[in-house]
Amino acid sequence: MAKKITLTIDNKTITASEGEKLLWVALENNIYIPNLCAIKNAGRPAASCRLCFVEIEGFKEPVTACTTPVAEGMVVKTRTPAVDRLVKTAFELLLSDHRLKCSQCPRNRSCELQKIARERGLKLRLTRFKPLEKDIPPVDDSAASFTFDRSRCVLCGRCVWVDREAAKVGAIGFSRRGLNRMVTTFQDTSLADSICTECGLCVEACPVGALSFKKNE
Repeated sequence: MAKKITLTIDNKTITASEGEKLLWVALENNIYIPNLCAIKNAGRPAASCRLCFVEIEGFKEPVTACTTPVAEGMVVKTRTPAVDRLVKTAFELLLSDHRLKCSQCPRNRSCELQKIARERGLKLRLTRFKPLEKDIPPVDDSAASFTFDRSRCVLCGRCVWVDREAAKVGAIGFSRRGLNRMVTTFQDTSLADSICTECGLCVEACPVGALSFKKNE
């Protein structure tokens, strides 16, 4: 059984199991830290969204909460000028690669990007960064139960992980490099022509509207 330790997050004293990741300890104690790519118990965190930065007393620079294990006496701050700058920059970069048509999105009002904007006082519109110019395939609606719109994908990797590790299928994965990196099926076939079993786990894992169930299903 893991040793119990005590730490402080935003002046709140918390008891947790030694070695737990800071992100989950905070969230389980009603302390919000923005995140998109993290999946609890998923092994080594990807830390790809760069949204969960915090400051820890004694550390020279902010660190990602999803990769940092808690320790005895740790003092954490989730809101500082340095943290807010990093989160805002990461958020704006994500928006530059995401189609901002919320009213047309099936996840409108339940999107995790909207939650981050609301919780952190950020704007859901392009600011410093121009939209990335990339070749995006059309919406794939070949599956019977859900659609895949890669113009809304934020490359968090949640769907890839649950498809590979939870569903044990491996129908989708990352392909291409640089700005053209995307989630796709083997050889870019349609979902209907892939080995996808339509279990729906990838749709449930998607934090935005890239994967969404079809209506009346």
